[in-house]
Formats: sequence, C-alpha cells, structure tokens
Amino acid sequence: MNHDPNNHTTDQELLDRYYADGNNDWLGILLPRYTLLLFGVCMKYLKQEEEAKDCVQQIFVKIIMELPKYRVTFFKSWIYTIARNHCLMKLRDRHGRQVELSETMLADWDDEPGKGRHLEKDQLLELMGQALEELNKEQKQCVILFYLDKRSYQEIADITGFTLMQVKSHIQNGKRNLKLLIERKTTKS
Repeated sequence: MNHDPNNHTTDQELLDRYYADGNNDWLGILLPRYTLLLFGVCMKYLKQEEEAKDCVQQIFVKIIMELPKYRVTFFKSWIYTIARNHCLMKLRDRHGRQVELSETMLADWDDEPGKGRHLEKDQLLELMGQALEELNKEQKQCVILFYLDKRSYQEIADITGFTLMQVKSHIQNGKRNLKLLIERKTTKS
C-alpha cells in the first residue's frame, strides 16, 4: 500500500496550501475525506441513493468552483451548508415552487446574539416554514418574493401592485413577525 504523508495533513493545512499555490491536488486529498459526510447529507434530504451519489459529485464540482472565491476557514461547516443548499434546490426543483427559506433569512435570524444558537438549522428552517404560513397574505407574499425569489423592491411592487413603501413595510413587518412567531414556538418546546 502506498503510504501518503499528506493523509496526516490537517484540513486547514491543505486549504492553506491550496490558497497559496492554487493547486487542485490539495483538494484531491481534502475532498475525499468528506465523501461520506456529503453522501449522508444528500441521503437525509433526497432519500434516494443514486441521486445522492450524483449530488455528491455535483457538490464536489461546486466546491472546486466556489473555493477560489472565498477564504474559507471552517471547511466542514462551509461544505455542509453548500451540500444542504444544493439538496434543497434539488427538492425545490423536484416539487415545484414549494416554499423553502433562504440562507439569507436564516443568517439574519441566526446572527443575532443568543437567537437560535441552540437550534439546529434544520429545525429553524422547519419553524420558519410554519411561521411563514402564519403571516398575513401581504407580508407572506413580499417576504417570499424578496428572500426566496430574490426580487428587488421595485420588482415586488410591479408584481403585487403595492407601492415601494408598502413593499418595504410588508418585508420589515413580515421579518419581525417571523422572529416573534419563532420565539413563541421555541419557548413552547
């Protein structure tokens, strides 16, 4: 068996080497370490082995494309997020326009000190989905168009017939109400 000294190199050392010389060989050592983790994430969401295997390959390609754009420090959590988002997009494509909450909304919620830290992101996604259904029609429509469809205020105004001020107000109030609803749901459990 060929003994590879790089097998004992840490993820961070491999990343540092990759960022230093741009050589994809370092990723060739790093990425296989995460094949099982990525497969597990894909199976959790997609529940189909062949599709999960295909997704792992697609995620590896995405990682190789995205990595040069960012200075990643927490590689494991970064690739987990990429994998989860990839699977959610697959599910969204599979099930049509089913409402899923974007990372932006999660980040806005999760980055507040003490908020949501004790919750798994998946649990938080589920709670957000439930809370979104409880918003009034205008807030729900504007929040979905802004966060999920990535529409601008002007595009939302054109689609809904609301003024720009109404759109901004519905988004701000919807986001605030989502937080309140989630807080209520998390204190119950």
